[in-house]
Amino acid sequence: MQIGTLEGKSFLDVGSGSGLFSLAAMRLGANRVHSFDYDPQSVACTKELKHRFSSPEKHTWTIDEGDVLDAAYLSRLGKFDIVYSWGVLHHTGNMWQALENVSEPVLDGGILFVTVYNDQGKASRVWRAVKVLYNRSLACRVLFTPLFLTCIAVHGSYLDLIGWQNPLSRYREYQKRRGMSLMPDVLDWLGGYPFEVAKPEEITGFYKTKGFTLMNSTISKGGKGRGNNQYVFVKGIGPERPLREAPRVARETARQSVVAQVSRA
Repeated sequence: MQIGTLEGKSFLDVGSGSGLFSLAAMRLGANRVHSFDYDPQSVACTKELKHRFSSPEKHTWTIDEGDVLDAAYLSRLGKFDIVYSWGVLHHTGNMWQALENVSEPVLDGGILFVTVYNDQGKASRVWRAVKVLYNRSLACRVLFTPLFLTCIAVHGSYLDLIGWQNPLSRYREYQKRRGMSLMPDVLDWLGGYPFEVAKPEEITGFYKTKGFTLMNSTISKGGKGRGNNQYVFVKGIGPERPLREAPRVARETARQSVVAQVSRA
């Protein structure tokens, strides 16, 4: 988001998951943070993170179980300077409604940060079919999991060898680089359904009709990758910035910095 501090700002974490981003907002100085998630276990995890690492005497951090598709729930939360949703809205089963709903709590002049899986065309449709089969059939889970692991190993070894890197270091440092170990990451990807995607111009065009201006973006491999496209919008009319691809090092550093905040505590 290219913001050095959240001092005096309010922060809404939509689909808070573990609560790491909410904790980061607190430590960046936000004076009000609200986290919610549809999953009760994620809510419990966020509450535990707050219990262990936050300083309640300095800030207001509320945590709730809620549904981003429930417009009435979001309207009751009020307005926020920053509305943040990382890797959530494409798993709701109604992504475009979710994208619309998260625009409502943003204050005029406020910031909306969303990430959405990149639309790769035929490849995205294949992945959707894989995920449907994976979730419906035990036999497919038994088949797809080792197959996908093998593909990761072969592809990673190839990249390491042509780059004169030690192939084993990729897996020794996997958790530090990704924020989770290899096996949970694989299961998270294969089992991540519902699964929806969008092209960058679809997202920017959609929010333009809602009165938002694109402030910053990172596009997965120039629009060819299967990862998340990241968008930062400001509510109001202003000069748009062009879509751009982020260097891989920058993407990994951003993820590591959030994890490091907890590990240093």
